[in-house]
Amino acid sequence: MRIDVLTLFPRMFEGPMGESIIGKAREKGLLELNVSNFRDFSDNKHQNVDDYPYGGGAGMLLKVQPVYDNLQKIEAASPETKKRVVLLDPAGKPFNQAMAEEFSKEEHLVFICGHYEGYDERIRSLVTDEVSLGDYVLTGGELGAMVMIDATVRLRPEVLGNKLSAQTDSHSTGLLEHPQYTRPAVFNDMEVPAVLMNGNHRLIEAWQLKESLRRTYLRRPDMLEKIELTPEMLKMLEEIKQESGSE
Repeated sequence: MRIDVLTLFPRMFEGPMGESIIGKAREKGLLELNVSNFRDFSDNKHQNVDDYPYGGGAGMLLKVQPVYDNLQKIEAASPETKKRVVLLDPAGKPFNQAMAEEFSKEEHLVFICGHYEGYDERIRSLVTDEVSLGDYVLTGGELGAMVMIDATVRLRPEVLGNKLSAQTDSHSTGLLEHPQYTRPAVFNDMEVPAVLMNGNHRLIEAWQLKESLRRTYLRRPDMLEKIELTPEMLKMLEEIKQESGSE
């Protein structure tokens, strides 16, 4: 997978994108990450990339020319790949796990990190997606791009050591992940549930499913409205409601 990032602050990506899972993916050749400063593509001697908006208004807008020329260079370097070009924008579609899974199937992603007050509207004609990290505004798109890259790349084949890790993540199954434990079996009088140590995989799987349902019901009940519950899950959910004293 290849990912290109257009930013005014390329050094922000030097540390985080070289560590942990992303760093290992790059070392293994599973990810090619290229970060470019679109200020280098400015066509004026002062390398300005922003200007005042026509018609007046607060703040400055990113100009279309530097972004366009940067994208043209990326296209010329890899004309054989179809590119998904993502514009980081507070007005974009909220990023979620389903979008990360969709992005992970692409061979070439390009992220454009905004700054200043906004974009020249013509920049939007150059992209395939407009995406927001959430309902809040950051000073730039760099942190959002890092989060999206991390969430996407970890879903690629062979990036995670355990293939089941991504499949059983919270949000990937439609439910929050069940509680998990490791040694010691008892710590400060807190014990690991006995069912997890009895070796009966059928009972363990049933416990894990019920606890995923319980955690989702108590913390994110809205998620239950988006998935199809099996008869077994519906029965478990009724038990959970009774156990929690709710209707």
